[in-house]
Amino acid sequence: MPTGKITDFSKASWRLHYFCLFLALGSFIWGYNVGVLASVLVHPGFKKTLGSPDSSKNGLITAVYYIGTWLSYMFLAHPAADRLGRRYAALVGTGIMCIGQGLQAGANGAGALATVLTGRVVSGVGTGIISTSVPLYQSEVAPPKHRGRFVVMNHVGFVAGLASGFWVGYSITFWNDERGKDAGWRFSIGASLIPAFVFLVGLPFMYDSPRWLVEHGHNEEALKTLRYYREGYYSSDEVHTELGEIKHSVASFKASGLTWISLFTDRSLFARLWRSSLLQFMAQMCGATAMKYYLPALFEALGLSHRVSLLAGGIESTMKIGCTLVDMLIIDRAGRRMTLTAGATVMAVSMLINGALPQIYPGNTNRLADYVCVVFVFIYSFGYSMGFGSAAWVYGSEIFPTAIRARGLSFAASGGAVGSILVSQIWPVGIHQYGSKIYYFFMAVNFICVPIIWLLYPETKGRPLEDMDVLFGGGPAVSMNDLSDRGSGESQHDETARLRLARHERDED
Repeated sequence: MPTGKITDFSKASWRLHYFCLFLALGSFIWGYNVGVLASVLVHPGFKKTLGSPDSSKNGLITAVYYIGTWLSYMFLAHPAADRLGRRYAALVGTGIMCIGQGLQAGANGAGALATVLTGRVVSGVGTGIISTSVPLYQSEVAPPKHRGRFVVMNHVGFVAGLASGFWVGYSITFWNDERGKDAGWRFSIGASLIPAFVFLVGLPFMYDSPRWLVEHGHNEEALKTLRYYREGYYSSDEVHTELGEIKHSVASFKASGLTWISLFTDRSLFARLWRSSLLQFMAQMCGATAMKYYLPALFEALGLSHRVSLLAGGIESTMKIGCTLVDMLIIDRAGRRMTLTAGATVMAVSMLINGALPQIYPGNTNRLADYVCVVFVFIYSFGYSMGFGSAAWVYGSEIFPTAIRARGLSFAASGGAVGSILVSQIWPVGIHQYGSKIYYFFMAVNFICVPIIWLLYPETKGRPLEDMDVLFGGGPAVSMNDLSDRGSGESQHDETARLRLARHERDED
């Protein structure tokens, strides 16, 4: 029996890292489209094309994107992931997103604003499908003890795309002839089609998720996929045991007679739904949406020039990549609750500083105070990347049963869409009306999140997906201590327990 760890250079390790990173390319496109809009909103050619939109119209341009994601989460993302599989759902979502980007890049004339708004809604629909299908696949192929790491790769892709969007926007400022001033923003938006093409070409060559295959009766293909992702890490017997657990979980859920409606009627499932939905909502109400879209404007308010503001935005977004990589290494050790509460505390303090100093030194009269605010914007990004940015998706992708995991995560993500819609309207109007005092609102949100998460959210680190019921008042799960006490009897049940315990102990190493 192999005794390697998933961090060793086994075939399983290489394959899991490679394919989960490739799937993160879908999140990269999503992040790029978010990041590049910050520079597009302040580009002179964009303003000219749309007739110099005010803060309310900029808020509308931002918000309609999340109307699209909400519609997708509620009505499209889960049937796509359940019927087509996780990878082909991501393919469809990417295609839809490309159509939306094309509409935005081609906006012109009297109907430019309407075309941009339509393109934003369409892109949001595509994003809703991608943003759920990618973490679903990652969570369903990862070993339990390392699931957090592989799902965090989804957020690594997102922040890498976010940084790329800012850097492209910064680079466009050097294209300062008449052509660049007029059409540079169109090239910024259209550049997302390049990684999208690579993603679309590569997806058909991947395996389907083993849990989705079992759900649809393709047990032999599921076994083949598990062997592929466990080779050199699990023994053949352990692979069959894991497949048996998946089949048992799927069969038990089907026999229970529960459906997606049970997310609202079954106590255990509803306990998961409201927690994951609230978590996604909090992840946006903490102020993250504003930081993504209005960061250059925030830096300009602190006295930085337009170009330097875009440069600072690029640096800030690049720093998020490093923070997320660190989170990828610690989330399976520190746990979901610890990273979420620590991140929220850091963000609250950062919001407090950015709210207070401009009130004490108004009108950029103290350059040191302005620079401190800039530093705490970076510290805020550190807190978000280590907490809500990745852990909210990890938590939501792992707590639902296989048969309704796509629907559960989609409904949960709709809570994030609602939060984004609210923040995209609150922030620009709040800054215009109240100045830096609006930071106090988001400071309060972050402080409130800390006890909510710590007291109401069970820790999920290290648990197999098939064992989540015990955390939320569902059916019993076998603990590792129980398995250890059973010894190595001669029955098939004891042999299964022994193999499962062996997997657990190796994952713990």
